[in-house]
Amino acid sequence: MADTQSDFTGLKALFFNGTLKRSPEVSNTEGLLRASVNLMQKLGASAEIIRTIDHDIATGVQPDMREHGWKTDEWPQLFEKVKAADIVVVCGPIWLGDNSSQTKKLIERLYANSADTNGKGQYIYYGKVGGCIITGNEDGIKHCAMNVLYSLQHVGFTIPPQADAGWIGPVGPGPSYLDKGSGGPESDFTNRNITFMTYNLLHTAQRLRKAGGIPAEGNVPAAWNDGEQYGFANPEYRSPSK
Repeated sequence: MADTQSDFTGLKALFFNGTLKRSPEVSNTEGLLRASVNLMQKLGASAEIIRTIDHDIATGVQPDMREHGWKTDEWPQLFEKVKAADIVVVCGPIWLGDNSSQTKKLIERLYANSADTNGKGQYIYYGKVGGCIITGNEDGIKHCAMNVLYSLQHVGFTIPPQADAGWIGPVGPGPSYLDKGSGGPESDFTNRNITFMTYNLLHTAQRLRKAGGIPAEGNVPAAWNDGEQYGFANPEYRSPSK
């Protein structure tokens, strides 16, 4: 029985599904990520799923690609949902041992806004929590997850312990997560990791919210001033250990 002592009411999670299948085609990635969504909702948090391929998201690394030659770009509207979220979970399938093109495009567009700042003057993703869910019927969960989680932390997301989960079938052609007899929904290893990941995302987001986010000391871009206040611009600076 799940431990429901914690109340995560008010936390908002956003799940991006990098499947290559348009709705309403069945997505195995969505089949797995819904286990996390359902648990979050049971614990009081809200959760929304966005299948990126259903949206006209332009390719590029600028906040609004309509200003760079594209006729349409839905990313600015989707980014408003990112700004409102406490938790962002990047999910997707494995193809050729790597993340899907949709997953990579999403990360590029998250990067496009990474120089924006929050109310403290920090980079925009400071105070938000990131996670990752990967599915497939070939090897590569850890490779794909470390790529996603590195990217998220690099642009400012906080990554909790055990922040990823996944499921793969046998190496080579075989059943996908939702296929009959795949063993995916019954996998104790996957279900345990999904549960641990979900709770860790919620615990971390809750603690960041109560603490008012990441302290705005030593990480505000406008206050850097070439590092003078930290001694980097001073030729007389010496490390305290020297």
